[in-house]
Amino acid sequence: MMNFRRGTRREDPEINLIPFIDVLLVVLIFLMVTTTYSKFTELQITLPTADAEKALDKPFEINVTVDAKGNYTVNNEPVSFRSPADLAEDLKRAARAANNGQEPGSDKGPVVIVNADQFAMHQMVINVLEAARIAGFDKLTFAAQTGTKK
Repeated sequence: MMNFRRGTRREDPEINLIPFIDVLLVVLIFLMVTTTYSKFTELQITLPTADAEKALDKPFEINVTVDAKGNYTVNNEPVSFRSPADLAEDLKRAARAANNGQEPGSDKGPVVIVNADQFAMHQMVINVLEAARIAGFDKLTFAAQTGTKK
């Protein structure tokens, strides 16, 4: 048997680094381009300040409280709930009492403030909304307490 490769030394295989560096540069450019868009996603907002006087003619309010057991109060007076129409009559009665017996005007309607317990059923709050709609009171807001940090 003849060995033709007797004089030639076997070379170790090498990794060609030039294509590897080319790929890494392309990936690096891609990452640099995509990370520049992240600074546009955050919004730097400076809120305006208002130095207006407080409104002198504060609209009168009707406070409706709903507890977790289903009890309703209108301006801290317990009312028995039978239907949204009956609750609407209670709201109108409270509006007349707050307006010194006069029928409230449509432009100066009361603000109905709903103070609902966090465990009150959703239907109870919907009953108050329906009663306010039947009574014709279109200004309505919900009261909430500020969360305390633990």
